[in-house]
Amino acid sequence: MFVLFEEAGKFLTGRVLSQSDASAQVELDSGKRAKVKAANILVTFEKPAPAQLLAAAREICAGIELDMAWEFAPDAEFGFADLAREYFSDKATLEQQVGALICLFEAPHYFRRAGKGRFRKASADVLALALAAIEKKKQVQQQIDHWVVELGAGRCPEPVREQLYKILFKPDKNAPEYRAVVEASRATHLAPLDLLQKAGAIDSAYQFHWRRFLFENFPKGIDFPALQAEAIRDELPLAPVRAFSIDDSATTEIDDALSLQGLGSGKVILGIHIAAPGLAIQPGDAIDQLGRARLSTVYMPGFKVTMLPDAVVQTYTLREGRDCPAVSLYVTMDEQTLEISATETRIERVPIAANLRHDQLDQVVTTQWLQQPEFQHAPGTDPLAPDMRAQLAFLYRVAEHLKAQRIQVRGKPETFNRPDYNFRLVGGAGAQPEGHEQVQISVRQRGAPLDLIVAEAMILANSSWGNWMAELGVPGIYRSQASLAPGVKVRMGTRALPHAGIGVPSYAWSTSPLRRYTDLVNQWQIIACARHGRTAALAAPFKPKDAELFSIISGFDAAYAAYGAFQGAMERFWTLQYLMQNQITELDAAVFKENMVRAESLPLVLMVAGARDLPRGARVRVRLGDIDTIALDVSGTVVERLDATTPDADAGSDDEGDDDAVAGPIAIAVDMGEGTDAKPEGGDNPDS
Repeated sequence: MFVLFEEAGKFLTGRVLSQSDASAQVELDSGKRAKVKAANILVTFEKPAPAQLLAAAREICAGIELDMAWEFAPDAEFGFADLAREYFSDKATLEQQVGALICLFEAPHYFRRAGKGRFRKASADVLALALAAIEKKKQVQQQIDHWVVELGAGRCPEPVREQLYKILFKPDKNAPEYRAVVEASRATHLAPLDLLQKAGAIDSAYQFHWRRFLFENFPKGIDFPALQAEAIRDELPLAPVRAFSIDDSATTEIDDALSLQGLGSGKVILGIHIAAPGLAIQPGDAIDQLGRARLSTVYMPGFKVTMLPDAVVQTYTLREGRDCPAVSLYVTMDEQTLEISATETRIERVPIAANLRHDQLDQVVTTQWLQQPEFQHAPGTDPLAPDMRAQLAFLYRVAEHLKAQRIQVRGKPETFNRPDYNFRLVGGAGAQPEGHEQVQISVRQRGAPLDLIVAEAMILANSSWGNWMAELGVPGIYRSQASLAPGVKVRMGTRALPHAGIGVPSYAWSTSPLRRYTDLVNQWQIIACARHGRTAALAAPFKPKDAELFSIISGFDAAYAAYGAFQGAMERFWTLQYLMQNQITELDAAVFKENMVRAESLPLVLMVAGARDLPRGARVRVRLGDIDTIALDVSGTVVERLDATTPDADAGSDDEGDDDAVAGPIAIAVDMGEGTDAKPEGGDNPDS
């Protein structure tokens, strides 16, 4: 005796070896034996042979017209044999009955299962919807097949082009555009990105990187809604100073300035003045929500995406010729020893006498000019007034003194021996680059006097305000580093912990509230400290263990990392453009890791062949290979060793790591160190 039974959605047949009320032991044609529950046995028969029955039944099933079968089927629940007798004849054969069973089972849109071998036909409305869905699915598959052919032939269908970034980085795997790319990728044996490149989906490498960044970080675009900056209504006293800022010419968010009082008297008061948007912007208001959404200004060569609308920035920026609201830190020190005797925080209006631009003054404000009063530049090349020279000379003394103190605490010298690079784009049609502009790359050595003056002043302010908030029990957002041991990273938190990398007991970013949301948050807390003193913890917007602070830290960390990675990628893009525009085929470099070198005159790190056995710091001549501006990759080969002696093992070292350039291709993820915190764009002050 034979049986036909269902197992895991399939119909199988076999010979019964033994049987009970609950189950049967069945031997399949393959020789395998299976225990089959009685509830799964649908047909018992003596002949024909099981294989012949199934073959004949499937042939009969293929000839059944589903629409007719649905018409013949009873409205009430029925068995497969009932349908066979209605469709074929009242003497339907076993093969016809089993053919009807298979047909019913494989047409769930016409018939739904109602029990062992029993079914109920779908209503007319449900059937119509199901058939429409099947037809639509069929048409979609036909469209996918057509797109696959187009992609394989090197042509990109417009719907696929429109979904390019979604397909590559955040795909809907059920979307036909994505499925077409996957199928074409398999058919052509090309990676999806390579396939789309060959198909012409990416017509601009620059736009590819820019639009990918927008897709991942600004899906609604970078435009701001129409908002008006709130006026600062506080009656603020006028500070008795004439402050000046030091920034690049391209800087619009001027959020810090310096002043000196008492120079030549033996006791000098250094003023560090920070723009005060926190006096007008309040937590939860419309402008705050914009800042909270972006968390930081995004910098890249030739362009930036500001954290706040330009109209808001211009309302609070420290522009020369205005009395600007500011949160000021006054540091009293001995003019000779530079020992600090007192600090005081005030909320006031500060007269901004000048916005100095270091890109215009770096060649003037040199170490020799600052330290040797008798030294004079050629007539007409020194635009600064004599009193400004005296102030800058004193500030440079202070900066060197503060740095020496930090290094002593740090216990290890700072070895910033690599230059910074400025990027300038020429020939663009508008404010936003298009990718074809001529790029100029210039060198700006780290630790230039004006940079050092501003950097050390900001470190002093960030550390002093961080300590002050902790003393008053007011929480803030801090950056800390437990030690300089390898692998110990900088972390953000709400506790005032030491920052070993900088050499200060605590460090709270507070000096750039126009471009970093953490600084705006800390400014609100500092304003509360200035206004309420010992009771500031009760009046501050954020209380101890406030969950909002932790949420802000988490969001900022993620956004700042993404923005920094994008800036690095775009600097590498323009460096590769510079190589191509200037037809540079060879360059001098220094080995710093196995098979990796750093160019001596460009912000470029690349992997090369032929450097495996060379020591760290060895100078080599590298011949460049192909440049890929999509993957941001360039290959190289060592063609000559330039130095005759073995360099020191630490040559070229830098405490800040090797994050100034991308070494090798960027990661195109398709779904199938702390330092001086210099403002990223070659235009904004270092803010350590």
